[in-house]
Amino acid sequence: MQARLHDTSGTDLPATNWSGSVPFRATQWVPESEEALSRIVRTTRERGGVIRAIGAGHSSSAPLLSSDDTLIRTTALAGIQRVDASTREAWVGAGTTLDELGHELLKKKLGLCNYGDVDVQTIGGAIATGTHGSGRRLRNLATLLIGARIVTGTGEVREFSIERDPQVIRGLRVSLGALGICTSLRLELEEAYQLHRREWCLPFEPAMAQFDAIADICRNVDMYWYPRSDEVKLRTLDFPGKVPGHVESAKLKKEECGWAADVLPRTRELKFEELEYALPAAAGPACMRTVRDRVKARHRREVAWRVLYRTVAADDAYLSPAHDRDIVTISLHHNAGLPYQAYFSDIEPIFRAHDGRPHWAKKHSLTADALRQLYPKWDDFMSLRQQLDPDDVFLSPGMRSLLRK
Repeated sequence: MQARLHDTSGTDLPATNWSGSVPFRATQWVPESEEALSRIVRTTRERGGVIRAIGAGHSSSAPLLSSDDTLIRTTALAGIQRVDASTREAWVGAGTTLDELGHELLKKKLGLCNYGDVDVQTIGGAIATGTHGSGRRLRNLATLLIGARIVTGTGEVREFSIERDPQVIRGLRVSLGALGICTSLRLELEEAYQLHRREWCLPFEPAMAQFDAIADICRNVDMYWYPRSDEVKLRTLDFPGKVPGHVESAKLKKEECGWAADVLPRTRELKFEELEYALPAAAGPACMRTVRDRVKARHRREVAWRVLYRTVAADDAYLSPAHDRDIVTISLHHNAGLPYQAYFSDIEPIFRAHDGRPHWAKKHSLTADALRQLYPKWDDFMSLRQQLDPDDVFLSPGMRSLLRK
């Protein structure tokens, strides 16, 4: 039987990424099987073409998404394939969205260790780009990956595991789709759990003064600073019965309790552009104060969106922004469709001055020469690229700017 795939050119699939800032000009394919995807890759390689895989298209990074040749949507490669409840592991389709995955796993009394601010991304895209939530002891979602089936740059289907191929897995965690296109993922999971979510409103300085102490206590905590009001919202989450009953100088505005898949992420109707950097944890408070001063001095009239401050634990993925160090992430947001370049360009040097690494899936200005200096395992990743994609099938012009040899 011929492997099924769909050429989606001329259909009503989205013509841009989620925020509208990255147009899709390439031919789009939605392979319905691993075999179909392998055939697309082999054909593209034979004619000297280039492929990018885009998952749900939630990224706002043009280099990751843009191509004038071929785009692969992995959304048909979805669903839970098999579960081992005794080891708390599952094989899942890489095109499964985080929302779908969380609720399907819940039926099996299992769950993901964390979520980001939203859950519309595919699990494959989240792992490839280092999507993270908050929590001083919690790592990004890429560290869930302990095995994978991928279609390499030659069209070969290969399977890897953390037990046999630890270096490959560390490369596939935050791989940017540059090592191959994942079809199935083996994930390390947790028993399903509930969280008590509380949202507190308070002034900026009392929030900063308490943030580290609260982060030491709570499973999840993040801080949203609103430039117009100069107020802060602290979001604290922990297992029921373990949430702090009081935050100094704060008013409790909202609380709820439920399964993690329901109370950690939120639906975002308004679309936005985003710039995020990951800083060494010790540099977080000083950087946040400097960003606040700059925004208040130069951008307050034009920018109403929040600035988001979170913590993430260190990991060993080669291109993870949290590689070998606990981090604080600071994210700027601006309304989709409005000019954001001047705002982001003014703040980005502050992040860089505090030894920051950019979030791969969001806006930033860095290219390979600067990025190489930020990652001690850069050469290890590039060696894997040579092995798995010797003809640069997954390196579009934009990706070459990030990973130039």
